[in-house]
Amino acid sequence: MISSLSNSVSALQAFTRQMNTSANNVANSLSDEFKASRTRNIEGENGGVTTYTTQDTSSGPLVEDPLKNDGSLKELSNTDIAEEFVQQISAQNGFEANAKVIKTTDETLGSVIDIIG
Repeated sequence: MISSLSNSVSALQAFTRQMNTSANNVANSLSDEFKASRTRNIEGENGGVTTYTTQDTSSGPLVEDPLKNDGSLKELSNTDIAEEFVQQISAQNGFEANAKVIKTTDETLGSVIDIIG
């Protein structure tokens, strides 16, 4: 039971990191030349969750720079807002599921303590 609690806490931390990365991408989506990052969650030791974050080095769209009259181009952010919304929904669902596991574990331990007296 304690193992499942530890795994759920690990998952909560991982989904928090995933949400923070996505929020940073959205906040910087209008910054020229910003490169989005992506956090991936994988199974770690003893069923816990390990996270790693990588940066997407692909180029953003090139558009004509409106501040210059010479036709030069500037690179926009490579952040895809639709993809960020999907990442945030995924992180929210994972967070809620693991929060329910923690709540259920707490209730079960409370019942066991009440029975033992």
